[in-house]
Amino acid sequence: MPTSPSDSDNRWDRIVVQGASGSGKTTLAAALAAKLAVPHLELDGLFHQPDWTPLELDKFRSAVEEFTARAQWVLDGNYSHVRDIVWAKADVIAFIDLPKSVVMGRIVRRTLRRLFRREEMWNGNRESFRNVISLDATKNIILWSWTTHAKYHEQVPGEARAQADHAQIIILRTTREVEDFLHSIG
Repeated sequence: MPTSPSDSDNRWDRIVVQGASGSGKTTLAAALAAKLAVPHLELDGLFHQPDWTPLELDKFRSAVEEFTARAQWVLDGNYSHVRDIVWAKADVIAFIDLPKSVVMGRIVRRTLRRLFRREEMWNGNRESFRNVISLDATKNIILWSWTTHAKYHEQVPGEARAQADHAQIIILRTTREVEDFLHSIG
């Protein structure tokens, strides 16, 4: 299976990056978009409106439809509500499947850094101490990553293979594979 555009006759104009929270999706997607000089959409930044208000589903889907109507793009995020849109248009779906210990170390460091530095994430939103200690995985990103990590190992890549058989599915299991993938593009 080709792992870079140079290994294939196909161009990689539309790339989706998925994986557990804290795996490095946005970092990789932003780097790919910059390298290819194409637009990048971080689904979290679109979905999480001010005060963590979720964007209405029809508006969310409409905005994703509009973005993915472009000839070239890179998109990152795991929202099942728009998978049918992004997977249908993707040339490549790259899954970052790093070991749970690596992802958890990253998500804890990132979350604590954002919390203590009061870093703005999207639309004025910031991590809150209340969410970081919450036992509700929909509020606590660390707990969310812990509980959802396994589904990005087999389940979601399997669904992508079944639902987007036109797209190249790439699994990146180590930091080195992520770096090599980025360097192979463009």
